Amino acid sequence: MRIHFWGTRGSIPVALGAAAVRRKVRTAIERADGRRFDSAGDLDRFLDDELGFAQAGTYGGNSSCVQVDTGGDEILVFDAGSGLRELGARILADGGPGRERRINLVLSHLHWDHILGFPFFAPAYLPGTVIRIHGCHPEEVMREAFQRQQSFPCFPVDFHRLGAAIEFVAMEPGRPYEIAGVGVRAQKQHHPFDSFGYRVEKDGKAVVYSTDSEHKEAGIGPDYPQVEFLRGADVVIFDAQYSLAEATSAKEDWGHSSNIVGVELCQLAGVRHLVLFHHDPAVDDATLARVIDETRRYEALSRPGEVLQISAAYDGMEIEL
Repeated sequence: MRIHFWGTRGSIPVALGAAAVRRKVRTAIERADGRRFDSAGDLDRFLDDELGFAQAGTYGGNSSCVQVDTGGDEILVFDAGSGLRELGARILADGGPGRERRINLVLSHLHWDHILGFPFFAPAYLPGTVIRIHGCHPEEVMREAFQRQQSFPCFPVDFHRLGAAIEFVAMEPGRPYEIAGVGVRAQKQHHPFDSFGYRVEKDGKAVVYSTDSEHKEAGIGPDYPQVEFLRGADVVIFDAQYSLAEATSAKEDWGHSSNIVGVELCQLAGVRHLVLFHHDPAVDDATLARVIDETRRYEALSRPGEVLQISAAYDGMEIEL
């Protein structure tokens, strides 16, 4: 399986503004300090090793959308945030507009930041495309959410005018399903109006997509239900929108978690790679870089001798399993 992150922000899409771009350019020039680069490789090494990702690039601003490439003909995508627009453009670029496609969209929940990309998903407008929208909310609730956001006066093209054949498929938490050639199982999570995490398994590999889920720190231990759901996963994509202080005080019961809780759960479950996800839209690239450094230090201090790989997701990131 290959994981491609098309959108990694939470709550609302954000753009990198002119002032932020200027700060990045200014920092790059200052650190270069007048040096010459004799090759493209020398320049890349400067960007990667001396400047670093937070200055040379960006974590991106699209809201939640993650594709899991299963190696088959059908497409499997988790959530329809604004990153879905770019995925749609890639699908058309790779296969052209006339090709028949079967796309499986699996929803964590129906909050707007997780479905707002669908009206801009180009394959939805093309006859010959089949889109199955899976989720653990009732079929009629999912359908209504998609229809309401794409109707007058909110959007100029009504949902019923889409050319694709669109189906809504209700799932049950805990029940195993096969979608796009892989095993998929859902678990209910703590979030306003409920959210659902998904465990994807194929050929002995496991990926868990667990966003928009709040975990009460006092209740976390070996018997905590989420631990078994994460057990032995190769990759866990985890909602770490808040700091631990925010998640346990001013923003308690807002339905999100922290980097620290992500480390603790993954350690208990024997996870190999934790990917921090659903970044706060108010947090800039430099702050996210500090968060990932702090998370790695916490992991190293809390469990010496054992290594949990930790990354922060960014738009365009890929992980191969």
